[in-house]
Amino acid sequence: MTTAPPSAPAEAARSAARGHWAPLRPLVLRLHFYAGVLVAPFLLLAAVTGLLYAGSFQAEKLLYGHETTVAVGERELPVSAQVAAARENHPEGTVSAVRPSAQPGATTRVLLSGVKGVDPDRTLAVFVDPYTGKVRGALEQYGSTGALPLRTWIDQLHANLHLGETGRLYSELAASWLWVVTAGGLVLWFSRRRALRKVRGTGGRRRTLGLHGTVGVWTAAGFLFLSATGLTWSTYAGAHIDELRTSLRQATPSLSATAGGEHTGHGTGAGTTGGAGHGVGLDRVLAAARAKGLDDPVEIVPPADADSAYVVRQIQRSWPTAQDAVAVDPATGRVTDELRFADYPVLAKLTRWGIDLHTGVLFGLVNQIALALLAVALILLVVWGYRMWWQRGRGSSFGRPVPRGAWAEVPPYILVPALAAVAVLGWFVPLLGIPLAVFLAVDVALGEIAYRRRGREGVGGVK
Repeated sequence: MTTAPPSAPAEAARSAARGHWAPLRPLVLRLHFYAGVLVAPFLLLAAVTGLLYAGSFQAEKLLYGHETTVAVGERELPVSAQVAAARENHPEGTVSAVRPSAQPGATTRVLLSGVKGVDPDRTLAVFVDPYTGKVRGALEQYGSTGALPLRTWIDQLHANLHLGETGRLYSELAASWLWVVTAGGLVLWFSRRRALRKVRGTGGRRRTLGLHGTVGVWTAAGFLFLSATGLTWSTYAGAHIDELRTSLRQATPSLSATAGGEHTGHGTGAGTTGGAGHGVGLDRVLAAARAKGLDDPVEIVPPADADSAYVVRQIQRSWPTAQDAVAVDPATGRVTDELRFADYPVLAKLTRWGIDLHTGVLFGLVNQIALALLAVALILLVVWGYRMWWQRGRGSSFGRPVPRGAWAEVPPYILVPALAAVAVLGWFVPLLGIPLAVFLAVDVALGEIAYRRRGREGVGGVK
């Protein structure tokens, strides 16, 4: 049985497709090579620290079990009594928030700000047994997810290498380039998928390429997600994203925390001791929030000044997300404003879910395991990438670069729009645009040097 030859139109269509792609593939290959060699160290740092962060949740439960868990008792004390017990042991600072026990056997956290020796961007969490009022201990807490010292240290290592705002540039650079490396790898893989099917069973660079490509394809969606969500709270790209969301009326809405009516000012100092003598007290405030459907876990924020109300908000970031909030007048106990997560704009919801999935809290342990697997995969891809570079030099030198000249081969009708798109993208994501411009400048300079050197050698060889 013979197979009929392909029809002329079909063969012409395939040739045209190859013709359009042929000049672009070397360009993508060279960009993937440069990014892999020069940006990969930042990706490797992000992957290693991200792997540590994914494991920090379970490590925190083991390390701080004494502070966070107690034996289940018969009946919980009023929240105001628990806060009073915390203040008796820790009278320093002021109460900035209270997180009542969210489940049987969990302690209540009384968060104190302005405590000497505690970083201004952190609070001192005092852990109280909700059944007995006994203080179990006190630890520094950071962020809205309630990270304790171990997770805080690892989180800061992942975010900025403990170098402050300057260090955040490393993580933004990694997030800015992760999607470019991933997308370029996908394009290269699928453009050679037929040839790469023959790689199985071979050794050397071909085998490394097969492993690199296969793992990269299977994990690409995860890397694209991590890159996109990582940029949402980065310094420069994050600011542009916030501006875009605001212009589209998709910013996260806020609650009005102004105390209402003639009673404004009667709640002054309500959060300092938690006693009933200051306004209606924490217990009535919590009851008012419960009546509006705010189930555990919740956080109670005392009035900031004489004109402010209590704010009670849900802090459950696991699925399904519970992020409703209400403002309560400290003088009357009346709810003056409500904010429902269901009413958030679409992009605000997606941002919330994306960040929570990125930080490992949306689906709990399963989420954390998935992040750990992605981190391990990225570590392997970087190692295999450098190994391929070494193998490309055939053992005699460290990695020959991909031949230059790809830019000149791209037709102007493709190159010009592509450069315009890259310029816009580079402005929106500066830590992508600036390194890319440097790569291009270096590449052009090296190409010009090589061209002139060849020209001098050619002239010198003419006798």
